Amino acid sequence: MAGDLVDNRGKGEAHWSWPSIHPEGRKFALIAAALSAFFAFMAWETLAWPMGGLVLCILAFFRDPRRVTPQGDKFVVAPADGLITLIQQVPPPRELSVEDGSGIPGLGTEPVTRISIFMSVFDVHINRAPVGGTVRRVVYIPGKFLNADLDKASEDNERQHFLVDRGDGVSIGFTQIAGLVARRIVPFVKPGDIIAAGQRVGLIRFGSRVDVYLPAGTEPKVLLGQKTVAGETILAEVGQAPLIEGVTQ
Repeated sequence: MAGDLVDNRGKGEAHWSWPSIHPEGRKFALIAAALSAFFAFMAWETLAWPMGGLVLCILAFFRDPRRVTPQGDKFVVAPADGLITLIQQVPPPRELSVEDGSGIPGLGTEPVTRISIFMSVFDVHINRAPVGGTVRRVVYIPGKFLNADLDKASEDNERQHFLVDRGDGVSIGFTQIAGLVARRIVPFVKPGDIIAAGQRVGLIRFGSRVDVYLPAGTEPKVLLGQKTVAGETILAEVGQAPLIEGVTQ
């Protein structure tokens, strides 16, 4: 992933700018804008103004801000903006755990730590790779549209699994899960692609969740209720299992 190199000693540059709008959202904004213009032309102001407001909402939902991803061999960064709502020991999903005939091993069947990040409609919905490596699996599963904040959404909802091989014997799995009003999960990568940590890998339209499955012997460096920033927040360091406590305030 190309970008400017910065460090914690002042190297590089930083400035504020308007976030770009992902192409997936531009067509929806154009449709809403066209309808708003039509209603305004027909002097139907009660419809024109709400439709104009909808254009702004769509642009905000599909915003795609730049992010600065910490570089480190052991870092696992957040794939999504949102709220950490679940941290549990669970077996990986079958699509990531079993042999799929490709010769690439999965995550196994033993329980690992799963971190669930819930994205509201106000969060950025572009998802990013938690680690760099080779994409080994992208598995789409159609399903229901339950509240993505529920634990059973991991098994019942529309979802898409990714398996990334870091190249050092460690693989990281993560899953995009559709929510109540989401109706499409859009991938940006495919099996065989080589990606960098923090690279854009997909989006979910209109409310959703992302689960990350940490490798054995690795525990989170984040807490329940903590807000994450995709591509920037460090969720864990591979091989480290510290106990971290926090206080809500």
